[in-house]
Amino acid sequence: MPVEKVCPYVLRDAGGGPEVLAFQHPSAGWQLVKGTLQPGDGVVAAALRELTEESGLVGGRAEGPAWSSPDIVQGQLWHFVPASVPPQPDNFEFFCADDGGHLIKLFWWPLGTMPGGQWHESFVHALDEIRIRRL
Repeated sequence: MPVEKVCPYVLRDAGGGPEVLAFQHPSAGWQLVKGTLQPGDGVVAAALRELTEESGLVGGRAEGPAWSSPDIVQGQLWHFVPASVPPQPDNFEFFCADDGGHLIKLFWWPLGTMPGGQWHESFVHALDEIRIRRL
């Protein structure tokens, strides 16, 4: 049985096309919000919980059906949940309590732009999945 992950992704419309909410982890590169699905969790509820825990954003809502992919990381099943949040600035910071706590820097990534070496490898695959579904 694969480990199940939830990835709530937030898109906004920008002048150059859609952008996805991302963050810079202090030691693990650029990422999207993601967490592990716990026993008894529903996919959407878990995704919205992770969105709040990792970004500090409250009031997130699911915006459309969730979908799943076994092609992100071997041995994992990722559940993607499109979500919306109230309008946010282009860049902001949040102290995330995960992994002993760290300051993460959130920003908006142009979804049509191919990710470079600053991105953690699994999130390169996740961005590809979102791009395919969205564009």
